[in-house]
Amino acid sequence: MGSTSAQYNGGLGRRDVIKRSAAIGLITVPTMSFLASCASSDSGSGPKAEKGTTSAKNPLGVNETAPLDFVLFDGGFGTEYATDAVKQYGTAFPKAKVDFRATQKIRTELQPSFNGGTPPDLIDNSGAEQMDMGVLVGKNQLTDLTPLLDAPSVDDPAKKVRDTLRPGVLEMGQFDGDPVWVLYYAYTVYGVWYSQTELDKLDAEYPEDWDAMLALCAKAKKKGVAGWTYAGKYPYYLPFSLYPFIGKIGGREVLDAIDNLEPNAWKHPAVKAAFEAYYELYQKGYILKGTPGLDHIQSQTAWTEGKALFLPNGSWVENEAAKTTPKDFQMKVAAPSSLDSSDKLPFGAIWASGGEPFIVPAKAKNQAGAMEQLRLMLSEASSKNFTTKVKSLTSLNGGTDGLALSTALQAGVDALAKAGDNVLNPRMQDWYAELQKQKIGTGALGELMAGRMTPAEAMKKCQEFADEAAKDGSLKHYKHQ
Repeated sequence: MGSTSAQYNGGLGRRDVIKRSAAIGLITVPTMSFLASCASSDSGSGPKAEKGTTSAKNPLGVNETAPLDFVLFDGGFGTEYATDAVKQYGTAFPKAKVDFRATQKIRTELQPSFNGGTPPDLIDNSGAEQMDMGVLVGKNQLTDLTPLLDAPSVDDPAKKVRDTLRPGVLEMGQFDGDPVWVLYYAYTVYGVWYSQTELDKLDAEYPEDWDAMLALCAKAKKKGVAGWTYAGKYPYYLPFSLYPFIGKIGGREVLDAIDNLEPNAWKHPAVKAAFEAYYELYQKGYILKGTPGLDHIQSQTAWTEGKALFLPNGSWVENEAAKTTPKDFQMKVAAPSSLDSSDKLPFGAIWASGGEPFIVPAKAKNQAGAMEQLRLMLSEASSKNFTTKVKSLTSLNGGTDGLALSTALQAGVDALAKAGDNVLNPRMQDWYAELQKQKIGTGALGELMAGRMTPAEAMKKCQEFADEAAKDGSLKHYKHQ
């Protein structure tokens, strides 16, 4: 995918009739430092595990007695799939002790060990406290996973692991050149989540354009149901539907320009149209009251309780919201509605990519063991176990044959099929985590959707944040090739 020019022209149909409210005024949002000390340490680590004997059963040469330290993010997918995978490792290497633990505070708990040069061997670097991947790569804190990718797959030794992965997964783990620094285990479909049951109550279908979306929200409002809710405390969930909406309106090159931190990228007419459309949801009272104060769990619960029709999220939501989801909910996901007929991409264009990023620190003691654990997790048996237990796809291409899929998972599979080649993959959240989450997400998009910032102000603020990052010499900068 290439970059795009900073100059844009042309009319945008319905975009021109969306009304903007009067300016409310810019606000200053405090930001937090991400991983600066974590990724800057050069202190030494303890001795690495000696290499084991390479064989057909042990292609990576794992030391069969070396301990393995594995830290998992305890989030929407839970921990059971990982504990099952650890048992597989224990079967393969019964003399090895595996120290497995799960936490939601990845950065808080692991930063000291990174600083001290004694990080775990394998980390699921996910969640609100995800360590900034771009910083880790830029500071040479991660292990190149090429040996894993070139190793034979568990199910077919004639195939390399890299040849068993879904399209785009390897590219997701690349930042600058050929090395792959991150293995994304889940395959996430991002988009607009809804209940078919709730739509049936309104005698409605999922709206494929914005006029239909507004009409449905108006109909729901008359019944006492909000159109949308979202994780107001973590508004960086909004891009899960907003970014592909922007890409659909203006083409994938608009998202590339945003990722590339190009001057004026956030001033593109497609961004303006998308921001104004989402702001219209706020203006017309189609967002669930109190949403800006809700976290991801609270917003999901309100949604499963039928208080709102639509929720921007990723495919982990089915498992994460399972406890509050009625049996007849018929959870589904769809691509963002089109804006109008002048959109560059058709309805169906969607954001889907690798999720749940696993990393092996450069100073890990047992790098071979960590990569072997990932190789085992990419077997068909482990992949099916994951899909069965957490209702989500893995990065293994296939792995669903013979499985009875839930409505949500089947909707994700159907959405990918409908998208065809129009699968979008914004990289902002991978390349510049702080910029995406704390600045653009919280400092602009959250303010926009809460009505504290107009679309014009939000665009200006996003561009200011992007320009600051582009000029920041302490950041390693990445571009679409």
